[in-house]
Amino acid sequence: MRMRYPVPTFRVDDRGWTGEERSTVDRDETRGVGRGLGGRRDFLKAAAVAAAGTLPGRTEAFGSRAPDIQEEVDAFLNEHVARWLPLETKAGQAAWEASTDVSEAHTAAQVTANQAVNQVVGAPEVIEKVARFLGEKDRLTELQVRQLEKVRLRAAEAPGTLPDVVKARVQAEADQSARQDGFVYTLKKSDGSAENPSANRIDQVLLTSKDLEERKAYWETSKEIGAPLREGLLKLRDLRNQVARGLGFADFFELQVADYGMGVDEMIGLCDRIVADVRPLYAQLHTWAKHQLAKRYGVDAPPGAIPAHWLSNRWGQNWPGFVEGVDMDAPFKGKPPEFITEQAERFYTSLGFAKLPPSFWTKSDLYPADPASGRKKNSHASAWHVDLDHDVRSLMSIEPDNQWFDTAHHELGHIYYFLSYSTPKVPPLLRQGANRAFHEGVGDLIGLAAGQRPYLKQVGLLAPEAEAAPASTFLLSSALEGSSIVFLPWAAGVMTRFERDFYAGKIADDSLNAGWWERVGKYQGIAPPGERPETLCDAATKTHINDDPGQYYDYAIGTVLKFQLHDHIAREILKQDPRECNYYGNAKVGAFLRSILELGATRDWNAVLREATGEGLTARPLVAYFEPLQEWLEAENKGRASGWPEDPGKS
Repeated sequence: MRMRYPVPTFRVDDRGWTGEERSTVDRDETRGVGRGLGGRRDFLKAAAVAAAGTLPGRTEAFGSRAPDIQEEVDAFLNEHVARWLPLETKAGQAAWEASTDVSEAHTAAQVTANQAVNQVVGAPEVIEKVARFLGEKDRLTELQVRQLEKVRLRAAEAPGTLPDVVKARVQAEADQSARQDGFVYTLKKSDGSAENPSANRIDQVLLTSKDLEERKAYWETSKEIGAPLREGLLKLRDLRNQVARGLGFADFFELQVADYGMGVDEMIGLCDRIVADVRPLYAQLHTWAKHQLAKRYGVDAPPGAIPAHWLSNRWGQNWPGFVEGVDMDAPFKGKPPEFITEQAERFYTSLGFAKLPPSFWTKSDLYPADPASGRKKNSHASAWHVDLDHDVRSLMSIEPDNQWFDTAHHELGHIYYFLSYSTPKVPPLLRQGANRAFHEGVGDLIGLAAGQRPYLKQVGLLAPEAEAAPASTFLLSSALEGSSIVFLPWAAGVMTRFERDFYAGKIADDSLNAGWWERVGKYQGIAPPGERPETLCDAATKTHINDDPGQYYDYAIGTVLKFQLHDHIAREILKQDPRECNYYGNAKVGAFLRSILELGATRDWNAVLREATGEGLTARPLVAYFEPLQEWLEAENKGRASGWPEDPGKS
């Protein structure tokens, strides 16, 4: 998943495929803050050391040394961290309570805690000083500039120059989260009775049912949540844009992109290239899947788009349970849910990482809430860094199956990333990924490694007879179900384009559903099973649109990054086929990963990637990974029309 960012307030949310949106992976984010350095005096001392920056060889000045201004910046950063971090910790704890036990009281406490943080990070004097210091950044060290930029971007989320707007945004976001987390689905049946299916129940029906009417009923029920979220989303858009414009950004989307050191046009161009790189294979998958599903349901294949309720995921962001003959859930039948996370921890310790802190197990919320308790929780998988030190937690709803096995490995990737950079060498303001996508990429990387057949065999989860299954079958499953080919048109296309246009005012308030389905049709080749009136808001059914906004390209970039890192590990460290390799027990792989993770955000992400793999961000390894599948699909689809009417790749 995935993590959620207002600077080091980290909660990494699984890119969206578990629990309330469960399907496999997505990016997720983080929620965190922190004390944990041993008393206020020790904390202030540690913060002072950290703010000055102590990574060996990483503190070169951009220009000649100017002791006066550098010392002034150090003093400012020390004071800022000392004021901000304890408040951020309390806000992280309040957010955790609000997510694990949804109630009006917890929502109110979250609002109060966030307002306290905002008063510090967005204070007018903070904004003024940061602007002045950055105006002389050629006289500062790289580490100082990087910290000041993080302070600037965080201030832009809650500028004290707009206190009423910031306060209104905090309240609106808390209200939207409570509305979302507390929603109860209602399915009216033909016999007049009603069912209140859980999100997991809806997903199970979409995964297994061959009755198109039943599928349509559950799919439409899954979209009910959008209507009560519609007005709140419009309100949030306006408030988010107001705070972003308060510090000179065109809109909220531009503010989020700025964390990469990129402009909006650059980010859209990057995402467009990702979509274009995978389009030939996605078109083949789309064609093959459409005909396979038509055969499964006993109907004719439509000439263009795939009906949304035919697919096994509510948004079509991945297509699990599709490949017949591959039952990846079978190895987990009869195992307790605890096995899933414990095995994920064993994966990391086999690479040389330490065991998880005991507090992880006591403070995390890993399993579905007991319906009898009346407690409601956000079941969307996420990893939390509550104190920017060693208070790390995960929020999941684990059941013993393959998707949760993948998700647990992914979420612990975030957790071990947190722990790796939570050292005195990394200033608290830079305790995050090299960019947001790095967190998702690392989580996804381990999810990919967790699905490799040699690993599954070594830990007794794959029987020897699985050898008989052709490699194309496993590649097909990976392309459809994981964070890879099917996912990218959704992440880099639909979500990124919708949010860019939504915050830029290019989608009218009375055309949210039309705008949403226009982009779904164009990039994914998926169509709704019927009319979608504007009283609904199908975009808002996706958690990230509400509470992790303007950042979904993180998952797309993280997916590309995942395959790039995996290709390097397999070919250069393990000397194995990237499609059949095993990280488990290899200390060199662990050392390679730690060399990236321990840097946090102290280095430019492009430089980190180039130094690690020898090249900048590229989809080449991803496309190469699936080359055998491309050839197989082309043979399977011979004689079939490919694409759909709005396909951007069709001439």
